[in-house]
Amino acid sequence: MKEKDCIFCKIANGEIPSATIYEDLNFRVILDLSPASRGHALILPKNHFADLCSLDERTAEKVLSVAAKIGAAMKKSLNCSGFNVVQNNGTAAGQTVFHFHVHVIPRYDNGPVMVAWEPGKASAEELAEVANQIKGELQ
Repeated sequence: MKEKDCIFCKIANGEIPSATIYEDLNFRVILDLSPASRGHALILPKNHFADLCSLDERTAEKVLSVAAKIGAAMKKSLNCSGFNVVQNNGTAAGQTVFHFHVHVIPRYDNGPVMVAWEPGKASAEELAEVANQIKGELQ
């Protein structure tokens, strides 16, 4: 299913041209127009899902294997040292297009710092409280 006005639906289904690097029945992988690094790609499902929480199981089962395939090809073809697999959910997490997508970002030695955070500290009591809150929603 496609959303009529979703830009990523239109790209994933070939209605809008893109620099496509991979395509199968479920996904189109394109190069990002605003790359974080050379070769930055987006994995776009051809069906519309707003975010990870709305993703169907079939698509969820397949997306990481596509990410691994793309990342391995990047390492060989672009000589990057590694890659990040990033998926943002919600505005607070940096999601700007509300069509589930996964970023595969090549990382190069001595390249810019990306996807990093300063480790915080949490007490055993705080960890137990947060764990109980989350577990309560999973039952």
